[in-house]
Amino acid sequence: MSVLRVAAVQHDIVWHDRDANFERLAAPIAGAAASGAGLVLLTETFSTGFSFDTPGIGEAEGGPSSQFLTAMAAQHGVWVGGSCPEVAPDAPDDDQRPSNVFVLVGPDGTTYRYRKIHPFSHADEERYVRAGTDFVTVEIEGVRVSLFVCYDLRFADEFWSLATSTDLYLVVANWPAKRRLHWSALLRARAIENQAYVVGVNRVGTGGALDYSGDSAIIDPLGELLATGAGGETVLLADIDTDHVASTRDHFRFLQDRR
Repeated sequence: MSVLRVAAVQHDIVWHDRDANFERLAAPIAGAAASGAGLVLLTETFSTGFSFDTPGIGEAEGGPSSQFLTAMAAQHGVWVGGSCPEVAPDAPDDDQRPSNVFVLVGPDGTTYRYRKIHPFSHADEERYVRAGTDFVTVEIEGVRVSLFVCYDLRFADEFWSLATSTDLYLVVANWPAKRRLHWSALLRARAIENQAYVVGVNRVGTGGALDYSGDSAIIDPLGELLATGAGGETVLLADIDTDHVASTRDHFRFLQDRR
């Protein structure tokens, strides 16, 4: 059995001000670590707001946002993650679009990067963002964790493809309030159909022309809501238990019936 306490930090974002966001987020990260969290999750574009069409918004891989996560992980002895716009080192000179990168950093500085596979075409995101191609699954304290970003949540087949090697899915987002019902329904569906935990963390406040309601959630393999938050800044906490994943899959052998 492995048990990992996860904290989802539902927070507002100061538009285009990395330093202000770092200052705002330091306290909830510290509080989550003090509450026993081994993994602290921030939102999509936690340091800038979702503003990929802004010239120069991308930072070099390992830039200030990644450095902040690394510093917080080392200071508090926890894993810390969230997404930020990073330009890959191998990006060609004629295509310096950033990727939307979920950066996950361990206490010893070990770093994983998942580049969002699905740009949000409804908002022409692909014009400004380079899509990723590879899934990322990480083992943290015996818990197998797979990383996704926002719009990826709509593509059930990709969650399915990782189910047998995943105990916990992480989804960081800037999901607008006007589609909040979709967010909540899809998070719960991904947990139920893959018999795994899902942690979805979404921002609150206003960014650009959009309002965000949060609705962050931690959901167990049976679809039970372990923690939820809407409207304001808060930190959700819950324990991820690999035995619960295994026993659910053993009792309801749905994964084995897939064709």
